Amino acid sequence: MLYRQVAADLSVLRRDTTARTYAVHVNQLLARAHHIIYSGRKTNLLTLYRFLKDEYPAIFQKQLAFVLASLLISVAWGLLGAALTNSRPEFMRHFVGPQMIATMERHEMWTHSIVGIAPMATSAILTNNLSVSFVTFAGGIVFGLGTFFYLYVNGMMLGVIAAACHQYGMSIALWSFVAPHGSLELPSILIAGAAGLRLGHAMLFPGALRWKDSIARGGIEATQLVSGIIPLLIIAGCLEGFFSPSQAPIWLKFTVGGLLFTLLNLWLFRPVKPPADTLD
Repeated sequence: MLYRQVAADLSVLRRDTTARTYAVHVNQLLARAHHIIYSGRKTNLLTLYRFLKDEYPAIFQKQLAFVLASLLISVAWGLLGAALTNSRPEFMRHFVGPQMIATMERHEMWTHSIVGIAPMATSAILTNNLSVSFVTFAGGIVFGLGTFFYLYVNGMMLGVIAAACHQYGMSIALWSFVAPHGSLELPSILIAGAAGLRLGHAMLFPGALRWKDSIARGGIEATQLVSGIIPLLIIAGCLEGFFSPSQAPIWLKFTVGGLLFTLLNLWLFRPVKPPADTLD
């Protein structure tokens, strides 16, 4: 508690140009105190469990405005992609390859090939999902423009594919495939987008903080936000490799997806104590 109080005092001192000597002295004290307080902490499964159970929901709720912004951007581009595909069917060819279009013309799902190589496919899916999410997050470093672009690509692609499958009478096949893993994967990408937007916001709107202090604070908060999606993506990757493309009943796939999405919301929106403000 004393460490946090002194850190808050340091923030005040840094705003006072006449108190630079004191600010340097307090900053040195904090640096030494930080080493003493945090050097002995070890990350283990219990620490990770406590973080996910108690700390992460508070972190998520604090950044809820950026999550909603990420959602709105994705939905807007998704609706535009669906509208363009419905009005001009040839538009889909700019986003999906000829092989996928050929399978839809045969009324087949392009995911059947995953079943025979599920372990290998799961590894590739996990790598891809993690890459997409962290690239979406890292795009925030260019004033949020990179994050906006990747949210556009993901939203547009989902809208185009949804509209294309509807035109070929494959909506049930598509959404029964997406539902189990998508209930965790799609929110994870939105959260990664929110983390990127938080970083971009820190760069564009430092407020009362110095620019580098604003970036430091935004980077810490964004990193905390995106860290919680890693276990979600692992679960989603396993489902996408083994369960989603399987011959399981459609009702079971939708049930699993609905249950996971409900549990996700119960976790993220559980009543928690607000997190302490990120300090320098």
